[in-house]
Amino acid sequence: MTLLRFEGLYIPMEGTSVKCANSLILYAFLFLGSLGLAQTPPQAQPPVRSQPPVEQQPQTVEKKNPTPEEIIKQFSTKESEFYQAWKEYAYHQTAEVRVVSVNGIPKREVMKTISDIVFKDDGTREVRIVRRAGDLHSVIFTREDEEIIDNLQPFALTDKELPLYTLSYEGREKVDELTCYVFSVKPKSIKSGRFYFEGKIWVDDQDLQIVRTVGKPVPQKKNTQLFPAFETVRQVIDGKYWFPVWTHADSDLHFQTDTIRIEETITYEDYKRFGSKATIQFESTKP
Repeated sequence: MTLLRFEGLYIPMEGTSVKCANSLILYAFLFLGSLGLAQTPPQAQPPVRSQPPVEQQPQTVEKKNPTPEEIIKQFSTKESEFYQAWKEYAYHQTAEVRVVSVNGIPKREVMKTISDIVFKDDGTREVRIVRRAGDLHSVIFTREDEEIIDNLQPFALTDKELPLYTLSYEGREKVDELTCYVFSVKPKSIKSGRFYFEGKIWVDDQDLQIVRTVGKPVPQKKNTQLFPAFETVRQVIDGKYWFPVWTHADSDLHFQTDTIRIEETITYEDYKRFGSKATIQFESTKP
């Protein structure tokens, strides 16, 4: 018989009598274990720990952009509140009207009117002229001009005035640091005896009040009674009211025989609250 030697282990070859089969099996097991082929017992797995339930986060519901109709309804309500609050303030108004040129020829005609504006207890508005200086020679400054300066250029589109106008939404636009809704405004019809506004308004998307107005008075009588287009800017007074603070106009008025360039600058300052019969509260409305 021959023997095969594996690292000191002798395994009988074929033909050798095997006295103990169990010893052979033991030898084989030991041999395989020395080669690293013996199966290792599985490692114990760490116990599975139950995870705490995941807290459900509330879903954020995005606010939809308001429709133009909703914006108009909200800002007209704000305008009514603004107008009522405005009646509780006295202020100082300075209006300067200049004739810049006639048919391209420069002129230096200036008229300046300083007034105190007050509202009486019955809600009527009174313009008290403090001083008037200078004069205009190329045009006639009429009572209608005074009415537009005192009443129309600080334009307020209240609930009462809204039915008289057609509004068309034109989108959003930046005015300085403000994001505004822009609407074109046009009177539905024109009745004699009063003036209307035609142009555009810029409505702050937070306070929903008019912050800028650009347009012209209508009706205008061709070749006889013309008014320049104007821009009015508002600022916050007393932390919550958007009141007009500045109006400017610079237009060529085409009369029948002459083209006259008119420039107007109106300032509204020294707002002082002098009385109130109602409490007006503004709530911030965000679209």
